[in-house]
Amino acid sequence: MQDGGKIEVKDLNLFYGGFQALKDVTIRVNNRSITALIGPSGCGKSTFLRTLNRMNDLIPGVKTTGKVLIDDWDIYLPDVDVVNLRKRVGMVFQRPNPFPMSVYDNVAYGPRIHGVKNRAELDVIVERSLKQAALWEEVRDRLHGPALGLSGGQQQRVCIARLLAVEPEVLLMDEPTSALDPISTMKVEELIHTLKNQYTIVIVTHNMQQAARVSDRTGFFLNGEMIEYDDTDVVFTKPRDHRTEDYVTGRFG
Repeated sequence: MQDGGKIEVKDLNLFYGGFQALKDVTIRVNNRSITALIGPSGCGKSTFLRTLNRMNDLIPGVKTTGKVLIDDWDIYLPDVDVVNLRKRVGMVFQRPNPFPMSVYDNVAYGPRIHGVKNRAELDVIVERSLKQAALWEEVRDRLHGPALGLSGGQQQRVCIARLLAVEPEVLLMDEPTSALDPISTMKVEELIHTLKNQYTIVIVTHNMQQAARVSDRTGFFLNGEMIEYDDTDVVFTKPRDHRTEDYVTGRFG
């Protein structure tokens, strides 16, 4: 993909049975950037996020048309290894979901699944990933304690570290701070800013201030359509579409 692009979506449609949830979505996401997806509940933004690593495949009756290209790789071709795709394009969910095991085993889980057995190598991966997730100093003495014993914000960063341990290229984040307190939210936002130096990040958020704070570009969804997609400051200060302006100024949503 030329000109620094990482993800290119062309004329994407998605149907849940007879209901069309996404309508002709076209978007280009740059490498090592943060893209925020905003819009009212039920507008399609989380559904769209899940098309980027084919999580919607897990839902019966879903049909997808159009193209999703990652580095010019069409991820909807029939011979795509979906496990490998989700290693390259990982997801952080709305609520922290650490496994009921130790912090160490949570972070080592992915590398072990992918064949890393050497303890010294796993030690390096776990420490590196926790440092990348800005969590190492907080948990280095609790690595073998239960991840579920950590605070909500720490649990979410364990989940991010677990994702980073398999060395993805793209991070998808579906409202990653909606269940967190303001201080934990700030830490995760600071972490997202840092991760942009290495990863392409797409984040769904209901928080307008968060979208304005963390993202380079913002896409506004409404009723399954991408109404507007532009630099974040343009979307929030000089939107082209009156529906975008109505949403970001709080007239509806």
